[in-house]
Amino acid sequence: MKLNFIPTILFISCSLISCQQHTTREETKKTVQGLVVELDSNAYKLDIAGKQTKLFRLENKNGVVAYITNYGARVVSLAVPDKNHQPTDVVLGYDSVKSNQKKGEPFFGAIIGRYGNRIAKGKFNLAGKTYQLQLNDGVNTLHGGYDGFYAKVWEAKKIDNQTLALTYLSKDGEAGYPGNVNVQVVYTLTDDNGLKIDYTATSDKETVLNLTNHAYFNLNGEGSKTILDHELTIAADGYTPVDKTLIPTGKIERVKGTPFDFTTAKVIGKDIEAVNEQLKSGKGYDHNFVLNKNDDSAPVTIVKSPKTGIVMEIYTTEPGIQFYSGNFLTGTDKDGKGGKSYPFRSAFCLETQHFPDSPNQASFPSTVLKPGQTYSTSTTYKFKVDKTKE
Repeated sequence: MKLNFIPTILFISCSLISCQQHTTREETKKTVQGLVVELDSNAYKLDIAGKQTKLFRLENKNGVVAYITNYGARVVSLAVPDKNHQPTDVVLGYDSVKSNQKKGEPFFGAIIGRYGNRIAKGKFNLAGKTYQLQLNDGVNTLHGGYDGFYAKVWEAKKIDNQTLALTYLSKDGEAGYPGNVNVQVVYTLTDDNGLKIDYTATSDKETVLNLTNHAYFNLNGEGSKTILDHELTIAADGYTPVDKTLIPTGKIERVKGTPFDFTTAKVIGKDIEAVNEQLKSGKGYDHNFVLNKNDDSAPVTIVKSPKTGIVMEIYTTEPGIQFYSGNFLTGTDKDGKGGKSYPFRSAFCLETQHFPDSPNQASFPSTVLKPGQTYSTSTTYKFKVDKTKE
């Protein structure tokens, strides 16, 4: 499979920043599982290198509410109805932008770029030239390096109550990557309770690009202590095994008969402690699954909470998805929303993507973006309630 390219795209000007829909403390108040949790919009206001960070609120006709900051284009909060029709915040995050700036912050809710996931030794060859990237994950580059999109102030324009467009210009040489890359990410809260993320980008020089969102989910409600009780289905007959530094070996192995078989619904905790070298390498699940993609109208992943009855379906144009079971969360601080801590395996990520280390793996789907082409991809996280849990 190759990246989807379309000939042209209308970009919303990076110079436009919404100054119309300022959030207030009253607007950011929401009820989560009977508890009032308040997001202080002032805590999301910060001047970073002359650019202002802000918090934006989206709401659909069903009362589903999302909060997004232009710092890292991050999803801060997403409140969806549970089986008792109560709004439940299913996304982990912080109470302030300053917490997102901490060293070692786990990319909560951020747009990841230029390259989601890992690149071996931070190197790749392109058009006869070797590029050296920032090493921020041992000997490898992770999520674009220490100067990635997750740490940038994006230009933002609120299109309507359900749509937010964010743009960023990544200059030639930023974090070691070639080309001036114009990126646009549009978040839309759909009327069928989906959070749709549309990504587009162009470059003036041949480069590599692999964008994703790094939301951490707990369908029991953020701050709940485990996701091991969640039921997971992934429409993938294969996955890409990794070495001890979590770089793909280049092989695609079958999931059948292994702990990685989620082709039928399985509780996440069922096999996570199995004696398996791959699980040992990732301290649990931290692997790319090769999606079957037999039907683009069907969800590639389904997750269910037995506690709230909330079901999340994922639809994507991407060929892969990274399932990460929150193995590096520690719960050592209480910077989470409302002073919560987020301990080991208290959230999962399902990051739609091209494969890790694709620039160094000729057999993987290409992530090369050339001048004159437009990178275009879309992912939707859709929420509903399992009626059998009511």
